[in-house]
Amino acid sequence: MKTQLANIILWISFLSISSCSTKMTINKEQPEKSSNNSKAIIFVDSLLQKMTLDEKIGQTVLFSSGSDITGPTIDKNFVDYLKDGMLGAVFSVPTVKATIELQKIAVEETRLGIPLLFGYDVIHGYKTIFPISLGESASWDLDLIEKSSRIAAEEASASGFHWTFAPMIDISRDPRWGRVSEGAGEDVFLGNAIAKARVKGFQGDDLSKNNTILACAKHFAAYGAAIAGRDYNTVDMSERELRTTYLPPFKAAIDAGVTTFMTSFNDLNGVPASGNKFLLTDILRNEWNFDGFVVTDYTSINEMIPHGYSKDEKQAGEQALNAGVDMDMQGGIFLRNLKKLVEEGKVSEEKITAAARRILILKYRLGLFEDPYRYSNEQREKVTLYKPEYLETAKELAQKSIVLLKNKNNILPLNKHQKIALIGPLVKDESHILGTWIARGDRTGKAVSVYEGIENLLGNTEIIKYAKGCEIEGNDKSKFNEAVNIAKESDVVIMVLGESHGLSGEAASRTNLDVPGVQKELIAEIKKTGKPIILILMNGRPLTLEYENEVTDAIIETWFSGTMGGAAIADVLFGAYNPSGKLTMSFPRNVGQIPIYYNYKNTGRPYKIKGAEQRFRSKYLDAPNSPLYPFGYGLSYTSFQYSDLKINKNEFNFNETIEVRVTITNTGKYDGEEIVQLYIQDIVGSVTRPVKELKGFEKVFLKIGESKEISFLLTSKDLAFYTNDMRFKAEIGDFKVFVGTNSVELLEVEFSLK
Repeated sequence: MKTQLANIILWISFLSISSCSTKMTINKEQPEKSSNNSKAIIFVDSLLQKMTLDEKIGQTVLFSSGSDITGPTIDKNFVDYLKDGMLGAVFSVPTVKATIELQKIAVEETRLGIPLLFGYDVIHGYKTIFPISLGESASWDLDLIEKSSRIAAEEASASGFHWTFAPMIDISRDPRWGRVSEGAGEDVFLGNAIAKARVKGFQGDDLSKNNTILACAKHFAAYGAAIAGRDYNTVDMSERELRTTYLPPFKAAIDAGVTTFMTSFNDLNGVPASGNKFLLTDILRNEWNFDGFVVTDYTSINEMIPHGYSKDEKQAGEQALNAGVDMDMQGGIFLRNLKKLVEEGKVSEEKITAAARRILILKYRLGLFEDPYRYSNEQREKVTLYKPEYLETAKELAQKSIVLLKNKNNILPLNKHQKIALIGPLVKDESHILGTWIARGDRTGKAVSVYEGIENLLGNTEIIKYAKGCEIEGNDKSKFNEAVNIAKESDVVIMVLGESHGLSGEAASRTNLDVPGVQKELIAEIKKTGKPIILILMNGRPLTLEYENEVTDAIIETWFSGTMGGAAIADVLFGAYNPSGKLTMSFPRNVGQIPIYYNYKNTGRPYKIKGAEQRFRSKYLDAPNSPLYPFGYGLSYTSFQYSDLKINKNEFNFNETIEVRVTITNTGKYDGEEIVQLYIQDIVGSVTRPVKELKGFEKVFLKIGESKEISFLLTSKDLAFYTNDMRFKAEIGDFKVFVGTNSVELLEVEFSLK
């Protein structure tokens, strides 16, 4: 138990530090960080002098409260460890009251009264659920994405949480991997921008405010490149590919001030990430100067044993700490083994002290030493969750995340007087529409279903008929006839189909990316009626939609669109909102094309060649090389014309700025928003280069008939890559610049770098 004297000394130290004045240069992006860090360092270093080795080890231990389990659990109640001073953080605590009770034990029943850190998986909303992260990325709206993370932080912090295990910023080109739902897609440039936006949203501009939470960049690193798209699987790649594609979003997160990192489950070139010194020390600490703390993913230190990298738990703990891990999530490896390892000389106490120091500094920056209960306020929670303005933002982001994939003969938007058949297992759904990883979101009673959204918009249910048709999964066709009959009586059929929320996310890899169950067969039966079909998709990943693209009249990709999804979908259907979303992952024609992505490299026998058709080239015998829907693709109810692409001159040196201009005109019948995309190609390099790379984008709203000139600025830094000698730089040579509506439909000009 904590002695009275120790408690008095600790709080005298805190008060003296709070009152001291230290002259510092303030970082403009994080105005509180430098001065607060100075005080934190003084305070924490003083505290560490009072701590025993056991107490330092305790700060490196993270256990679950027992809810939201995604792996093995420990055999002892974590509260016992807390009372022994051997617990630094807890995640998934179910209520504000529980956080207060646990914090009270930490502060009042342990020797030094060090407060706990409470974490949670706040991925795409806490109570107010936004579209899944892949859906959010399809908005290409960085301000709105940052705002959604800010709202999530407001709600989560009001419920007692200090820390989120987000954002997931893994680049992935393989939709078989279920966790693409949690990321921003296949592109590095866009992924970098979204990583920064989400970190800033969660952490705000001052961590000492009680409405901010620590962000956690995950999963470090290359988790999105798991072989065969199978979750937790191994990863094998060159350092050039690692640095070119998979590391940049993590560096972007550091540039945005991210405070914590999470290791990934995979091994990388034979070394599990939680024991990977190259990743955690050489790159993260020494090269990037990251000063926050590193937490493992759930029991990933323990899992180095079945990986075949560690012979037992003790060796796993030694390897993880020496590689650069600061906190052990759920595995209990540090708790059970670090003291023995110090005694055996295999781990130094200085490394444990450094890990505890990083954790304690962030507790200080959050203000937990000043007031351990500052986040845990039931009244604040009551007035914060589901604020009307939060729901309005959720609706706006859901609207902007929706991607119109097909609109034959401009069947959309619908008028409000047609007789409508609403068919499908997801028409009245309020559960799956939220997606996976929904924190404390309510799967019943709060989410707006598609049916409810249309009903509220039209204010007239007499023109709507509904039939479920089938379940999401399974082979039951007994409800087909009812669906066919109401289709025959209607002017237009809206089918709401897709995945269940459990078919994407963690441990949800798939080898068949068709719409599951008998849903495709239901479409075939409805097609026989001759009525126009509008397909609304709910899913957490790109699906294979060749059949659906062929037989339906319109396809709307809504992802899992969150609490206000049904209202947003209704607005798009009836033209109250003109869709503007663009894909951030390519949609394959079939799984045989995977991995598929826009910024591939040419081979010596490329698919597209001049002259006569040739057999011996890089192609398939049974399908085109191209995706069904490419990266950056998305239609609008209006049309946009691109013209007058020009560059300020044709030759540049390394110190000059390249200015690219293009005119875009709304030539259609609706006001609308377009995402203008700029790509470059380095034609010849010291290593082979992609056929194109995104290097800029801008969202522009145009009224009917309106034109605007959009300009982009590029420097030699935008042309840099890892050269043959692994230096990151631009090379002299010829380049192409492309600007257009997606990664395929583009205007182009050329220039040279001298």
